[in-house]
Amino acid sequence: MAQQRRGRSAAMGEPVVIKVSFAAKRPAGGYALAIPVRGEDMLHDRLAGLDPAALALAVRAAEAQRFERETGALAEAFVAEGDAVRRLLLVGLGGQNEDGSWEKAGGALSARLLVSGETRLVVDLTGVKAGGRDAARLAFGAAARSWRYDIYRTRLARKQKPTLEELVVVGADAGVEKEWTHLAAVLEGLDLTRSLVTEPANIVYPESFIARCRAAMDGLGIEFEELDEKAMAKLGMGALLGVAQGSVRPPRLFVMRWNGGAAGAKPVVFVGKGITFDTGGISIKPALGMEAMKWDMGGAGAVAGLITALATRKAKVNVAGVCALAENMPDGNAQRPGDVVTSMSGQTIEVINTDAEGRLVLADAMTWAQRELKPEVMVDLATLTGAMIISLGHEYAGLFSNDDGLADKLAAAGKASGDLLWRLPMGEAYNKIMNSDIADVKNSASREGGSITAACFLERFVEEGVKWAHLDIAGMAWSDKASHLYDKGATGFGVALLDRYVADNHEG
Repeated sequence: MAQQRRGRSAAMGEPVVIKVSFAAKRPAGGYALAIPVRGEDMLHDRLAGLDPAALALAVRAAEAQRFERETGALAEAFVAEGDAVRRLLLVGLGGQNEDGSWEKAGGALSARLLVSGETRLVVDLTGVKAGGRDAARLAFGAAARSWRYDIYRTRLARKQKPTLEELVVVGADAGVEKEWTHLAAVLEGLDLTRSLVTEPANIVYPESFIARCRAAMDGLGIEFEELDEKAMAKLGMGALLGVAQGSVRPPRLFVMRWNGGAAGAKPVVFVGKGITFDTGGISIKPALGMEAMKWDMGGAGAVAGLITALATRKAKVNVAGVCALAENMPDGNAQRPGDVVTSMSGQTIEVINTDAEGRLVLADAMTWAQRELKPEVMVDLATLTGAMIISLGHEYAGLFSNDDGLADKLAAAGKASGDLLWRLPMGEAYNKIMNSDIADVKNSASREGGSITAACFLERFVEEGVKWAHLDIAGMAWSDKASHLYDKGATGFGVALLDRYVADNHEG
């Protein structure tokens, strides 16, 4: 039962990821062998296929490494098998039904072996009572964690170069094919999102962001629409254009439509903040760490990845992704603190801080999306506020919504996918803080409750009857430390979350 992802090649300027397949029995030849072990399993039972000497060595190695079967824990040994020596890994699954245990096990194996010299990994599930979804989730974790973006590295040492090329999962039941088809599509979306977020701002800017997306989605049946400065000016998008006016890179509004549902059915709309580089504008950021602001388009990147995933797996739903793309720079034509701009909605905005630019581009993108696409549900994603990181660190993204049911569904999808959300309050007490003395609203207020007041600003651009949620992913789009699904760098946060939300709530 071979199920393989679309191959990638470093020569094509794309990341290299491992290939995945499923088989009924272990293949011949050389490979590293992994045996998953639950918390309640007896090691001797799980290793019954080894000869007595190899079994004793593996058990002793596990004891020496204090292997207690916790989720993602590893024990390693080299055991004799015929005339050869095989690398054997035991990987913990924790207790019964632990959230994310299969993804963590797969990710742990991939991280251990990625640059080990091993080229092939076989994971044998025989006897572990794993369903098709479990096997597919293990493969997903391994493939997601193997993602590397080395295209600018010209002098990698031999021991730093990835060697792991293939994963074979043995003993999965018949349900694995359907599950893997779905998760492999999510991986395609993750690849695109991570690539876009990782690229430097001299490579990915509004126009090249669109070119990358068009190329990646070619042949998937996605409809594209692109608005340039003239088109946006004609529509009155003064908020988005104001952010972009200090850059030589022209802004764009980029729309991707996947029509897999009933003809004429209203689409679910996702709007992404796409600031391809954020200096802060005239309210310029400190130099230290400013290079990280290449990933201030993480929301738009996640929307592009989501549309890719849905189209790849032919999801039975109508969905539109809207990306507000601009660069925030401080030249002689840049927007100034104190300026007043008129948004597409007609509302006037006093610009208190030019570094509060994400909410400005989203305001016009949300208005365009509602007027043109007529959604009943709209979700925006944005690396919006540093205050979100102060509130929740790097464990949860912030969730704000005008509808309890939508908020609950998104939170449930977050738990199921591992992209965790935490809902924060809104209300009139916070909303009135955003009132301006000379315009309808100001784009920034005091530091207190900064993520909440930013969400209240956005809510003013939500039209009556639209169920809306805002996801502040500032602490989640990029990571300075590795996790079970990613190495340091771009995480791809939001793709798996929103794919799960769509699958659970909107597909026919």
